[in-house]
Amino acid sequence: MKIGIGKEFPRYFKSLYPEEFELFSHFETTSGIPNVLFAITTWKKNGKPNVCFHGWSCFHGDKTAFFAVMGNLYQHTHTYANIQRDRCFCINFLPVSYYDRLVDTIHHNEEAEDEFAVGNFTMEEAETIHAPLIREAFMNIECSLKEMKDLSGAGITSMIIGEVQYISVEEEYARGSEKRYGEDGFMMLVPGQQNLITGDAGQSAIATVKIEKYD
Repeated sequence: MKIGIGKEFPRYFKSLYPEEFELFSHFETTSGIPNVLFAITTWKKNGKPNVCFHGWSCFHGDKTAFFAVMGNLYQHTHTYANIQRDRCFCINFLPVSYYDRLVDTIHHNEEAEDEFAVGNFTMEEAETIHAPLIREAFMNIECSLKEMKDLSGAGITSMIIGEVQYISVEEEYARGSEKRYGEDGFMMLVPGQQNLITGDAGQSAIATVKIEKYD
């Protein structure tokens, strides 16, 4: 038997922290769909570098172009304003060993903060766009802004679509799949999964990718 959950918030759902369901849809904890974590880097208006630890995204395209589609970027953030102003951003993939340093940039993200210094990251200029990139990342993706769209129309979040202009990959990661998956590869967010029977909250988790089979 399947448990069905609709658009109306289930009143028996318990939150993991007070503002959880002010920030996120209950469908997120209902579904528990994992997604890749990365750092978005941009310039603040005052010239300080900005780091945004982010997920909720996908990457795809066709033979004419390749796109980074970033969902759920909050409109009140520096990152949203920076992308809107400069019309570009860099995506930086770091392994799970950098998790704590990326979280530090969440807690110290005021306008005057140099968030590269907060995370102890080495800054480099991008090749094709006006954005900083993280040298320690095993892969950097440079994007120009294609579209910003408020999907819900509520003025809370926005979907940002970037057109990829350039990708740089660390040499040891450029020889196939071995380094990109496992503890040194892509870092994944596993959202806290609600107990759909009792409504109890589940703890979110950080994961890596294990290859089970080659297709």
